[in-house]
Amino acid sequence: MPTIALLTDFGPRDWFVASMKGVIQGINPNTAIIDITHEIPQGDVQSAAFCLLSCFRSFPKGTVFIVVVDPGVGSRRKAIVAKAEDYFFIAPDNGVISFILDQHRESVKAYLIEKEKYFRKPVSNTFHGRDIFAPVGAHISKGTSASHMGPKLAEWISLPWPPLEISKDTIAGSIIYVDHFGNSFTNISAQVLRKFNLDSTYVFINGKEAIPFCTSYNAAPEGTPLAIVNSADYVEIAVNNGSAAQNLNLSIGTPVVLKNI
Repeated sequence: MPTIALLTDFGPRDWFVASMKGVIQGINPNTAIIDITHEIPQGDVQSAAFCLLSCFRSFPKGTVFIVVVDPGVGSRRKAIVAKAEDYFFIAPDNGVISFILDQHRESVKAYLIEKEKYFRKPVSNTFHGRDIFAPVGAHISKGTSASHMGPKLAEWISLPWPPLEISKDTIAGSIIYVDHFGNSFTNISAQVLRKFNLDSTYVFINGKEAIPFCTSYNAAPEGTPLAIVNSADYVEIAVNNGSAAQNLNLSIGTPVVLKNI
């Protein structure tokens, strides 16, 4: 059974996600539909891109990801379908799938979505998730080639990865994602961190408070901050039984410095 995974900023309150699922089931009733999340902050393309990057490899090969965080809906922005690592990604061309595509630029096969015969009619200017992305994803899940959707695309809009500054004893990065616990993910990967001895490495925010690395959340006293390499393989700042975002005033873009001292 093919799998379709949905990622949007539509929230749980309205009928938007259900409408997309209805369209998908009408075209391919034999697909499993999985919700990644529908609570991406409104229009937050970067958070959606990082969320997708962090979870897509947990899905079976061949999964079709439909990503609709689309502040440009109804404008001249393009729609694309791409294949990377034997997964399919369907989204507006606004950078929301670029963290994945940019890692595989040499092997990605990307196409514009232009063939209206695969759309739901009429196409609303405010709901391309239902009328374009959902039906295209359903057709792809049935085996329709991505190349049938439109001409090949050599370039796509890329979100810049927040910069890292790396020296012998210091890594300077920033917060890239905040989860609903208030745990704050940095853009510093486990691979970048490998050369550091975590027993003598601390995290500094605004030059204050040396936050130690721990191997679990409860290794720090309750209510105190800690740093950890999380399940997505990035450095995360957390508070044992608390919210790092609230307690430390963290948000996307907050500078973070790791020092080996």
